[in-house]
Amino acid sequence: MATEVGPTSVKAPASGGAPIHHAPKGVGEDNRIATQGRWAAWLLAPTILALSVVIVYPIITAIVMSFQKDAGLDPATGLFTEGGPAGLSNYYNWIFQQCPAPGGGTVECPPGTLGAQFWSATGTTFFFTIVTVTLETVLGFWMAVIMARAFKGRSLVRAAVLVPWAIPTAVTAKLWLFIFAFEGIGNKLFNTTVLWTGSEWPARWAVIIADVWKTTPFMALLILAGLQMIPAEVYEAAKVDGASAWQRFRMITLPLVKPALMVAILFRTLDALRMFDLPYILTGGANNTTTLSILVINQIRQGFNAAAALSTITFIIIFLVAFIFVRFLGANVVEQQTGAGKGKK
Repeated sequence: MATEVGPTSVKAPASGGAPIHHAPKGVGEDNRIATQGRWAAWLLAPTILALSVVIVYPIITAIVMSFQKDAGLDPATGLFTEGGPAGLSNYYNWIFQQCPAPGGGTVECPPGTLGAQFWSATGTTFFFTIVTVTLETVLGFWMAVIMARAFKGRSLVRAAVLVPWAIPTAVTAKLWLFIFAFEGIGNKLFNTTVLWTGSEWPARWAVIIADVWKTTPFMALLILAGLQMIPAEVYEAAKVDGASAWQRFRMITLPLVKPALMVAILFRTLDALRMFDLPYILTGGANNTTTLSILVINQIRQGFNAAAALSTITFIIIFLVAFIFVRFLGANVVEQQTGAGKGKK
């Protein structure tokens, strides 16, 4: 005879004696999960501590510094000041700085002021990001489609594609600096006399060409990983149904490779928004090639606290872009899973 009492079961043995108490179902599983959770916490603790020291602490310090004035001469009195609380003035000077007009009111600030530098660098940064990521995505997709095919020497081609990506960025910048010199390979090859780093648009396109050459292989490899996840049977079935090459690409390849493609675009966008070493070595930031990262480094030489405010603004911009991408990707995954679940039902 069995009698249930709460979560336990008491069963009286046929030969008499003390009843046998059975543990509730799932207690062992809960203990195992709790033990794994404790082990996971201990194993992750060193990594979390290292990230806190390397990332969290500098971010908090930069935010605190951004609300302080830089020590230096007071333009109003001409006396040296030790700094002190600045409130939001550092942020205001970078974003909303206005210059007074002689007869009253305000005028557009000259190029040397903080506000003018910030908006110029922001426009340059987003210009480089949009153009380079677009070109790298198109070229990387084309390279990935070629490398996904079966042909003799495919492994060698895949290894060779990695060479530009494996070269350090500083070395790449110096390499292209020699190519874009007035008497360099570029002008000799095309029989031109272009000052690639001496005027605005040639300098900008020099940075774009160098960046696309270096980072397109990264895009190609990430997209190739997504292409290899598509079963060959899907293409064979489409061929049997009479689908053309363009229809197979539009209806099969693009939808199935989209998750890997969006992740590749996200990584490259975040990387391009932090672009520093390539334009800095090629042009030194001259001729409207100053990015936000270059502007932060230049500002450090004049005042740490104003530079901290600019770096915080740059961090917020990159964070917002990342948030938009992740939010967009997450929505697509949820929709696909929901649709698949409804289809199964």
